[in-house]
Amino acid sequence: MLDRLETTLRVHGGARLEGSVATHGAKNAALPIMAAALLAKGTVTLHRVPRITDVSVMWSLLEALGARIRYEGDNTITIDPSNVATYKAPYMLVRKLAASFDVVGPLLGRFGRAEVPLPGGCILGTRATDMHEQAFIALGCEVSNYHGSLIAQSKQKRLQGGNIEFRMPSVGATKNAMLASVLAEGTTTILNAAMEPEVVDLGNFLQAMGAKISGLGTDSIIVDGVKELHGVEYSIIPDRIVTGTLLLSGAVTRGDVTVTDCRPDHLEAFMMKLQECGVDLTYGVDWIRVDGSTITGGTEILTAPHPGFPTDLQPQIVSFLCTVPGTSVVEESIFNARFSYVNELARMGADVRVSMESNTAVVKGVTALSGAPVEAPDIRAGAALVVAGLAAAGETEIIGLEYVDRGYERLEEMLSSLGAQVQRSSGVTPLVEPAGLFETREYPRVNTAAF
Repeated sequence: MLDRLETTLRVHGGARLEGSVATHGAKNAALPIMAAALLAKGTVTLHRVPRITDVSVMWSLLEALGARIRYEGDNTITIDPSNVATYKAPYMLVRKLAASFDVVGPLLGRFGRAEVPLPGGCILGTRATDMHEQAFIALGCEVSNYHGSLIAQSKQKRLQGGNIEFRMPSVGATKNAMLASVLAEGTTTILNAAMEPEVVDLGNFLQAMGAKISGLGTDSIIVDGVKELHGVEYSIIPDRIVTGTLLLSGAVTRGDVTVTDCRPDHLEAFMMKLQECGVDLTYGVDWIRVDGSTITGGTEILTAPHPGFPTDLQPQIVSFLCTVPGTSVVEESIFNARFSYVNELARMGADVRVSMESNTAVVKGVTALSGAPVEAPDIRAGAALVVAGLAAAGETEIIGLEYVDRGYERLEEMLSSLGAQVQRSSGVTPLVEPAGLFETREYPRVNTAAF
């Protein structure tokens, strides 16, 4: 019989969270920025890099390509890409992380060729590479898929600037279009570009290295190619998803929580929905405070590309809405399999009905949730179960904390500092399935590429 090392979080619900806590650097900005360091001629120093599992995987992937990386402090790293000598990314690392596809653009810019396996990550629904391929073709590449890998090859010595118009905003395709075009010859126009703060942060980082980019934060980005980029020192933006999760942790316990070192301007749609529920919310330049004692009723939410409501906060706010009087409706427009966690909430007494046809959840607030053993199916769903556990009566045992560790740096410590009763533990659990199935469970894979 096989064994599995399982990490769990035990949450004793009912404690009213109070106090102040600082957020950390954004995972979804740090990962593409680390990949972008491959384009530099010189060393890159990054501050506010979160110590999370996904960063560790990207670290290993860059080292496998030849980069030298080291910690300079708790959240500061240096990346020296001078020894990178291959355009082939290893499958064993790429399969663990959706964001590993961010290396395609930098490898194309550096070598004029990239061979990257279709990556894994959380299973949230259909994710295709067609818009990435569209961008590479517009920049003068031949693109093919062979044995589970995307292969892109420039037809000329340097990539050529081109016009790219996406059928819909895509964070991943916008990132790769920018990453590939900054060293291209001529001008590249990216229309219907993603406007997420993490995309803007990547663009700001590239500018700091010497790239010429305009239109960041709009749906039209213009890149004037340069011949080379230099090393730089840069600080990652705060993580808006961690910020939102912490604020919901305060609101769901009817507590009074302030999150510092954050960017309220990145969370305007989210904050508006909390206020519609009656949450007393105030904020300054780099802090947000919620008082959950004034909650009045539910709301309606539609996830959408920025500046709309972020899909990565959808599971967490559903957990919160389970405790809010009245009925709320949440429609997911980004991923078609994001409601996989709802069955776990049902174990805790939540009243949530999901329509697969409309990808909509109807949430009816209940008097109280109750603690139960539940399992995290992905990063944000795991955080949602933590939020629910904080409000539930009794103990909630959340299996699969390794998912949460992919996006949150020491979440249990942040919550403990606010008065939550949480405890991490690890143990060996017997397995009856073959080892291959265990690997799939630990690092879910999809048949198509990430985003």
